[in-house]
Amino acid sequence: MTKPLLDQGSFRDPSGRVYELGGEIFRSVSEKAAEHFNFVRASGLLDKLAQSARVIATEEANRSVLTKAGVDAPMVLRHARVPFISYPYEWSFPLLKAAALQHLNVQIEALRAGVSLSDATAYNIQFIGPKPVFIDVLSFRKYKEGEIWAGHRQFCEQFLNPLLLRAFFGITHNSWFRGNLEGIDTLMLARMMPWWRNFSFNVLSHVTMQARLQSAAMADTVKGTSKAKNVTLSKLNYERMLLSLRDWIKTLQPKDTGSTVWQHYAENTTYQSEEQQAKRRFVSDFVKKAKAKTVWDVGCNTGDYSEVALEAGAERVIGFDFDQGALERSFARARAKKLNFLPLFQDGANPSPDQGWANAERKSVTTRGGADAMLALAFEHHLAIGRNIPLDRVVDSLVKMAPKGVIEFVRKEDPTVQQLLALREDIFPDYLPKIFEAALKARARIVKSEVVSASGRTLYLYDRTK
Repeated sequence: MTKPLLDQGSFRDPSGRVYELGGEIFRSVSEKAAEHFNFVRASGLLDKLAQSARVIATEEANRSVLTKAGVDAPMVLRHARVPFISYPYEWSFPLLKAAALQHLNVQIEALRAGVSLSDATAYNIQFIGPKPVFIDVLSFRKYKEGEIWAGHRQFCEQFLNPLLLRAFFGITHNSWFRGNLEGIDTLMLARMMPWWRNFSFNVLSHVTMQARLQSAAMADTVKGTSKAKNVTLSKLNYERMLLSLRDWIKTLQPKDTGSTVWQHYAENTTYQSEEQQAKRRFVSDFVKKAKAKTVWDVGCNTGDYSEVALEAGAERVIGFDFDQGALERSFARARAKKLNFLPLFQDGANPSPDQGWANAERKSVTTRGGADAMLALAFEHHLAIGRNIPLDRVVDSLVKMAPKGVIEFVRKEDPTVQQLLALREDIFPDYLPKIFEAALKARARIVKSEVVSASGRTLYLYDRTK
């Protein structure tokens, strides 16, 4: 019998542990958490939120399914599986904003039902396509009259502060958040704020005052903790605070820092219309014949070919790109057209690693679930030329992503490669089609290739042999 596999990222929650078994997701529930869960379930809140897809669908399961871990627990739950787990440091501004609003919407609905949330971590939000869903049903507990928002600081550091970093300063949160998995420290953000920002009640209450309280508590821990325990907040004012914060976040927009390098690539591409159609046909035929359910679009840009893959029968596409402008347009496309397409921030030369406690709490992008097929269109030259990564290593990393895929090789004569070489010495004598083909043949079978542009861009369909 297959043993349940413990999720290494679930150890922090005393309410229960998450397990994977036979492709399904289960959770053991502690005795205290079971009491809260039963109250919340009886209130009808969970069913209501699940039916509107705001909270992950959950049902009680037989405890024996988790063997000893289940038998020792008073309750075991089965959750609907999220196709791909993503982290807040991989979200673009609109994804993070959607996640923040979803968290607040869930919390407001819960409070009205006599339920509160024990925390406010961004890791409790996941995405199915462009739609956010709350996944931690054990965060719900019976509301206690007069209680303050226990997760206020956490919400600010993992949702609000990263949004303000971009909205006020034009600085993206991704690298900072990945370097500090708990988010953007309020003390640090407060130091960046110009004095005139405090004319905003929202900044004053959620940033400046929070930073002062944090500093005071650090200076006198015992006194600060004792004082905090005696603070109360009426339910009405609790809800008003959540509503006010939600209204503020709705208004936040990325600070205008001008166009990014590749966000208009789809409109300004060097392809002619007939060449674009040839590329679309090639990708569509590949996805249809591969019968791929999950496609990774590496270097997805604004999602043109992600949409082609979905039209060709893919159930979902996970896109990756490093250009914030392109990612924002991808997300807008996915929402407007209701595509099962999730565009995530990823630097191909510095992808998300295994990190956190014991380097296992947050998984690397390649170990979170594989793809049936992979697209890497107009991408490899950004690593080989733009980041000095040997061509064979680029090919190796791409082929490992999926058993089947399409990789586009862009010749050195192409205008986009010439743009990369414009201000630097050409130190790439081995950047040649024959070298690329040899590297690909060493790792996979080349099923088909087709030249799709006047500059010699070539699409290679591979079938991994190892």
